[in-house]
Amino acid sequence: MVADFSGGFLSCDGGALLLRQVDLSMQLSRRVAACFSDYRNQRFVEHSVPELVAQRMIALAMGYEDLNDHNQLRLDPVIAASVGKNDPLGHDRIHPQDRGKALAGASTLNRMELSAQKSGGNHKLPCNPEMMEDLVLQLGVEALPRDSKQIILDIDATDDPLHGSQEGAFYHGYYHNYCYLPLYICVGDVPLWAQLRTSDHDACEGTNQALEKIVPVLRQRCPHAEIILRGDSGFCRESILQWCESNGLQYVIGLSRNARLEKEIEVTMIRIKERQCLCGTAVRGYKSFVYQTRDSWSRSRRVIGKAEMTLQGTNPRFVVTNLADEIIADTVYEEYYCPRGQMENIIKQQQLDLAADRTSTAHMASNQLRLWFSTLAYMMLDRLRRWGLYDTLLSRATAGTVRLKLLKMAAKITVSTRRVYIQFNSSFPLKDLWQECLNRLIQIPIHNSTG
Repeated sequence: MVADFSGGFLSCDGGALLLRQVDLSMQLSRRVAACFSDYRNQRFVEHSVPELVAQRMIALAMGYEDLNDHNQLRLDPVIAASVGKNDPLGHDRIHPQDRGKALAGASTLNRMELSAQKSGGNHKLPCNPEMMEDLVLQLGVEALPRDSKQIILDIDATDDPLHGSQEGAFYHGYYHNYCYLPLYICVGDVPLWAQLRTSDHDACEGTNQALEKIVPVLRQRCPHAEIILRGDSGFCRESILQWCESNGLQYVIGLSRNARLEKEIEVTMIRIKERQCLCGTAVRGYKSFVYQTRDSWSRSRRVIGKAEMTLQGTNPRFVVTNLADEIIADTVYEEYYCPRGQMENIIKQQQLDLAADRTSTAHMASNQLRLWFSTLAYMMLDRLRRWGLYDTLLSRATAGTVRLKLLKMAAKITVSTRRVYIQFNSSFPLKDLWQECLNRLIQIPIHNSTG
């Protein structure tokens, strides 16, 4: 057995070429780059803004969560080709010390991110936060069918633990740590909103302002769809309920239990206990009733109470809704409210697979930019599933599973004067699926200004 390092230019990220095809179809890096201003002296620029943002998003999608990873990643010819570099081996770099390194290093990308907070000196790539916020929303809405009849907006907040002296670090009593409290709004698997917030406010802080931006865009995209807001009890606030009622939205939102609510389902709970004694398993029942708080609500509203008896004891739950009375109580709870749990899976993918919680710069603005980059990387993988993997064994796979099974593949790259030739592993287990996915992606029309 003989081993050496004469194999040529190799990469373990051959599947990144699929992400390049998604990027081209969405025109993602070009559209994200339009949110940045470039004040660099162009005579000395070797990495354009579209290339920098593509490098950052593709690297996140491929599992490289730290900027320091790019000091080695800049040597990867397949990632360079995916970013759109004409010289993926980096032979034509201006400075001798950079030759062989086609991509930007960690310091260049760090300056781009910190430009969201700083200006002047080396920080010459500021991002317009309003434009980026609008772009994330627009990209999410573009994934929705225009003829949708119903759109369910899932809203949730989560903790983003902090381990330093970042701007906006506050201790949160519920999570028992210093953290940010980002706000997410999704439709199914599609994120529309990713807002970084400090944790010294209510979990629903900024919800109305987000809805004021999201709802008009949704109605423009899907004019015939009814919109339903769904969230847990942290979003059961008079201002949110009233906004939905005033703007034609329906809602199904969790309601914290109290003695008055439990009194309303007391008879139902007694019957459930009797049934549970007979069958010996968990039993539940539902009751619909009208309820008004003593001082926080401006009007009475319909509440659905779930009376449940498990082997561990009683488990009463409540939701408030303005869905039509014709929709029976168990349907409201089980078919409209319970699927809210999928939202938490989307957040887990964001944080576990795409480093949405890697908000370790010193400033809120640059950490918000990192959160957006993570969300955009998730969108790339989501479009890959929607466009290239529908009706396949990976059609419902998580972002991490798609990466592991389809994108992490060996590749050899050869560059000549005429072409860039990439050879994949002949024994790759999912090569037929990979080829089918690529063929589907190639057929997707390139995004234009009309969507």
